[in-house]
Amino acid sequence: MTARKIIIDTDPGQDDAVAILLALASPENMDVLGITCVAGNVPLELTQKNARIVCELAGKTDVKVFAGCDRPLNRPLVTAEHVHGKTGLDGPVLPDPVMELTPGHAVDFIIETLREEAPGTVTLCPLGPLTNIASAFEKAPDIVDRVQEIILMGGGYFEGGNITPSAEFNIYVDPLAADTVLKSGVPIVVMPLDVTHKALVTKPRNDAFRDIGTKVGQAVAEMTDFFERFDKEKYGSDGAPLHDPCVTAYLIDPDLFTGRHINVQVETQSELTMGATVADWWRVTDHAPNALFIGDVDADGFFALLTERLARL
Repeated sequence: MTARKIIIDTDPGQDDAVAILLALASPENMDVLGITCVAGNVPLELTQKNARIVCELAGKTDVKVFAGCDRPLNRPLVTAEHVHGKTGLDGPVLPDPVMELTPGHAVDFIIETLREEAPGTVTLCPLGPLTNIASAFEKAPDIVDRVQEIILMGGGYFEGGNITPSAEFNIYVDPLAADTVLKSGVPIVVMPLDVTHKALVTKPRNDAFRDIGTKVGQAVAEMTDFFERFDKEKYGSDGAPLHDPCVTAYLIDPDLFTGRHINVQVETQSELTMGATVADWWRVTDHAPNALFIGDVDADGFFALLTERLARL
């Protein structure tokens, strides 16, 4: 089976970093054409820096990393330093990157890549706000039909929200962009809080990362040590949810996940519920399904895969 050609669109973030490491450790499954950065967890200046730090940590300095949109389509930027720390990658002490940003704008790279590659052969993997993806679709509508699939982390239904009572952070930051993507007609897989809150880094799972005994294993353990302090206090859980690696794990072993093909819409008008993802899980409307909305994960299998792949780096 040939590796899927992917573009990772991201706002690192500790869990973004783990998702990127998983992809870079899995060349038989994913051919990373480039990493496009967006403002989200922290401002763009830091997300593009963090993406390069992660590539260097993985020893993959030939990966193209692009800076993209520094703010949402029509709203002020909201960030999440309260979760990820002031750098976005708080926890381990990692050196500043030596590798340079690739010249050009992330949105243009997405457009050019989708035009150059054969139709239906490039999968987009957004791990943050969907600003870059929506901007590319709006700037170049011809590329929409060329996308193989979008596998994104965002939203929540039964779990509610994690930045407001009803909205998950990635969708809340740029609801209009999320609305544009969900209405695009591209095949979409959504990894919402409903599934990511079942992928918890418990102490034994984090010890397994540390026991890899490499720079990558140690860094990941230190990232999740930092990251989990917020979620354990907030949710009273046994560990922090590893949201974004669900996206890249799905590309390796989709059988780890289960969900339903349903209609998902985003609230873009009400300030009370701005960015809420309304998932017709029980299929009570006649709205056409537009996404595979994931609801469950084999968490032990997920962490076994993650540990095995990270040990390769």
